[in-house]
Amino acid sequence: MPNGTIKRLVRDRGFGFIKDDGGQEWFFHRSAVSGDVSFEQLREGQRVSFEEEPSTKGPRATNIRAA
Repeated sequence: MPNGTIKRLVRDRGFGFIKDDGGQEWFFHRSAVSGDVSFEQLREGQRVSFEEEPSTKGPRATNIRAA
């Protein structure tokens, strides 16, 4: 399971971006957040783990959990 840091949150539109430990950016939608943390509780700079999901628009993260 890759790890990364929340780089940017667009709260009013319900999505954000994670920068993984290798430097790649991953898009995620609020519905991809799971575990004991909600989208509203996420903060920029917070460490998370996630799974990769295929997408025609580029790298997408799913099953996001606080690290």
